[in-house]
Amino acid sequence: MSQLDRDLPAEALISGGEASLDGLYTPEGADLLLDLRLESVVEGVLATGRVSGSLVAECVRCLDPVEVEVDADFQELFYYDLEDLSAEELEEAVSVVEDLLDVEALVRDALVLELPLQPLCEPDCPGLCPECGAALAEDPEHHHDSVDPRWAALSALSEDSEPAEQ
Repeated sequence: MSQLDRDLPAEALISGGEASLDGLYTPEGADLLLDLRLESVVEGVLATGRVSGSLVAECVRCLDPVEVEVDADFQELFYYDLEDLSAEELEEAVSVVEDLLDVEALVRDALVLELPLQPLCEPDCPGLCPECGAALAEDPEHHHDSVDPRWAALSALSEDSEPAEQ
């Protein structure tokens, strides 16, 4: 058995490879802690671990920065010999290559699955005004007086006419 603790640059995990978070998270300068335990078993090497840390994201409603804490567990068996596996097992099997284990994809998948797809600064964040972009959290009474263009002609009629005298 072997126990490893490593600091991983978040930028390499999120930006690199096949996983894409469409710029939702900014990993520059962020480090994630990897706690990895490798155990020798009959079939191969069992990798069990946890990746934890924090990343900065943008609130999807108001675009303010949000710090998101991550704590994801993972486990995978790396096989010594793939010949003894069935066709179904072979599709998802990962092997030990020249006594090396590539856990990057495993860590990335666990991390991406743990991150919220729509990070929010507050659960009830009101967001931005759709007309002018003002932050609604700073001014809850913010509104615009607008007339529906379909009724504009009728409002012009009521302004022109004077109240009827009886």
